[in-house]
Amino acid sequence: MQIPDLALQRSKYKHLTDEEWRWFLQQEEGRWRTADKLPAFAAIPDWWYPVRMSCEQCSSELTARYKAQIVHRECPSDGKCADLTAGYGVDTYFLSACFAHTDYVEQNAELCRIAEHNWSLQHSAICVHNATAEAFLQTAGTYHLIYLDPARRDSHGGKVFRLQDCTPDVIELLPTLLQHLAPDGRILLKLSPMLDITQAVRELSSVYIHPSSIRHSPLQWDTHIVAVKNEVKEVLLLSGGSGIIAATDLSHPEQAFTFTREEELEASSLPFQGELEGAYLFEPNAAILKAGAYKLIATRFGLKKLDTNTHLYASDRLIPDFPGRIWQITQTLKDRKDLPAGMEQANIICRNYPLTPDQLKKKLHLRDGGTSYVIGCRIAGHPTLLLAERV
Repeated sequence: MQIPDLALQRSKYKHLTDEEWRWFLQQEEGRWRTADKLPAFAAIPDWWYPVRMSCEQCSSELTARYKAQIVHRECPSDGKCADLTAGYGVDTYFLSACFAHTDYVEQNAELCRIAEHNWSLQHSAICVHNATAEAFLQTAGTYHLIYLDPARRDSHGGKVFRLQDCTPDVIELLPTLLQHLAPDGRILLKLSPMLDITQAVRELSSVYIHPSSIRHSPLQWDTHIVAVKNEVKEVLLLSGGSGIIAATDLSHPEQAFTFTREEELEASSLPFQGELEGAYLFEPNAAILKAGAYKLIATRFGLKKLDTNTHLYASDRLIPDFPGRIWQITQTLKDRKDLPAGMEQANIICRNYPLTPDQLKKKLHLRDGGTSYVIGCRIAGHPTLLLAERV
């Protein structure tokens, strides 16, 4: 039964008070909304769920496990972890498996009540603190991992993504965080997919470190771009690294693409000059595009870039393990009369093209659908239309 239908069945639950009824609906809705997103929680009897917004905004189990995976490689298993913006506690739960003790810090009292109950079911070494990150740090000890997922909403509920606009302000808080890190400790930040990564790393690396600190040099940050089904979900920054950038779509983890900013700057990509018809067309996945590996992806896979600002690549040979989408070009087009006879449907894609997909669809008198693709792009400075099929 869908939740809206269940909500109409109030008369069948007369034995419940209004408060108990609201709690019952919250639990049913939470279990329904997160069954696919958080299967580990769904399998635990008597697990409690928070309100809808907390369920919608929390990490998925897939991305939380990825965080635990990268942390496990860097931090000692007998160490301590603090999640300073814990929320529903999804990341807390999976990160805690990497540590002997974990502190869950959350300023929302109701989320803390739910967390206390849920952690008790697992007999976990997670201690709940109902406090802000700043207040908790006033009496906190040292940690091998400090994790923050700053709130990305302003006072009016609008979305923000710059570090300075989030709560807490990580740049302002960073000197305090460093005081609570063990010598080999790490800071892990979950940030907006809309973030300008280069600018964020520059700002975090330039934070003043007091001479008395055990850290005398600027922080080095590793960057992890995490996507699921070709949609960027998270940008993670991990301190104490070597400056690597890892772009991973968790739907195809074997295709993770790791590089450094220096490698991208030194790479070069040659323009495609062969015959387009019959050639293969490649588009890197969203994580790689967000990471900015525009030239290096061509170098590593032996591809030719269609245009400086067109992040599509071509080759006369198929590369099955390419991390992204692949088409085979069947025809170049000038206008509708070049379309195959009777063609009324196609999937429209525009990359660095003067028209939007809707405008191009209208111009060509096409409907969405079918198996063919019409790809509008710029090649060597010229707007071009390609007809292609997915490989």
